[in-house]
Amino acid sequence: MTFISCKKDEDDAGPTDPIDQLPPATQTGEGTFGCLVNGEPFVDNSGFFNCFYQLVDGEYYFGIGSDNEQANLSQIIIGSNNSQIITNTPIDLNENTDMQFYGEINLDDISGDFITTNLADGTIVFTNFNTNSNIVSALFEFTIQIPSTEETFEITEGRFDSFFTQ
Repeated sequence: MTFISCKKDEDDAGPTDPIDQLPPATQTGEGTFGCLVNGEPFVDNSGFFNCFYQLVDGEYYFGIGSDNEQANLSQIIIGSNNSQIITNTPIDLNENTDMQFYGEINLDDISGDFITTNLADGTIVFTNFNTNSNIVSALFEFTIQIPSTEETFEITEGRFDSFFTQ
């Protein structure tokens, strides 16, 4: 009589540390977007981001939006109005106003978009920006507090690596 033993391999479950569940911080147009939201992973590896850097009427506009339909926080957006991308320099994420970069979140249970302010901490560092290959990569973090509930969303360890349209 032969006995067959099955042992569950703990590695099959994938990484358990939230930071290890994020995509690596690459700079080759891998089509990844990830961060921790209050310590929990928010990941979109679909590669189908609305990512653009466009010159409109003499002004530059940037935007990238990532979706995660399995969470209450369903979308994270980073954008700018009339601001050029500078690499390897921390840029403050402020309000969605002229000559500013900003961070934004969308929640399923509360109507509206919630955007960084000049009072909250937030930065982005573009680690790669290549207009010949249309690749943009960055590291980011920001905090948003919802005024009606006073709930705070801390976005940390953020990174994306994507192609963009011009």
